[in-house]
Amino acid sequence: MSDVSLDLVVNGEPTECRVAARTTLADLLRDQLHLTGTHLGCEQGVCGACTVLVDELPVRACLTLAASCEGSEVVTVEGLQGPDVDRLRKHFSHEGGLQCGFCTAGMLVTGFDIVRRRTDMDRAQVCDALSGNVCRCTGYNGIVRAIEKANQDGIDAESAPSISP
Repeated sequence: MSDVSLDLVVNGEPTECRVAARTTLADLLRDQLHLTGTHLGCEQGVCGACTVLVDELPVRACLTLAASCEGSEVVTVEGLQGPDVDRLRKHFSHEGGLQCGFCTAGMLVTGFDIVRRRTDMDRAQVCDALSGNVCRCTGYNGIVRAIEKANQDGIDAESAPSISP
């Protein structure tokens, strides 16, 4: 089995590592970098629990080879930051979008991707955008409401007139 050396940026930190060529991004993040917020559910790309951002696009870390991320920027749930994710976390809490917590990391990463785009979306569109993420403990309605509210808050904040001193 051959190993590959990787240079990538993970959660804002330059990272050098060596992995077996067949190592998935999820295994690199969890086993070598100890970023265990990226959950492994189905390991077939269906549940979305392992969703991370690679070069600002949501990907399934369980299906992505770590070697394919050479030179990329990877953001896990631990690396999400800023007002968009702050609003999202607040609404997840207020809307009961957290139950067992297993899907939460993937939902937050996907929700962050939705919210940062500032696209006016109705419930059906939010559900469609979340269709690659599965919640198994019925927290789905709270999750959808949380993303709808965080998204609308972001749109409202962007359109609010700024007041200069």
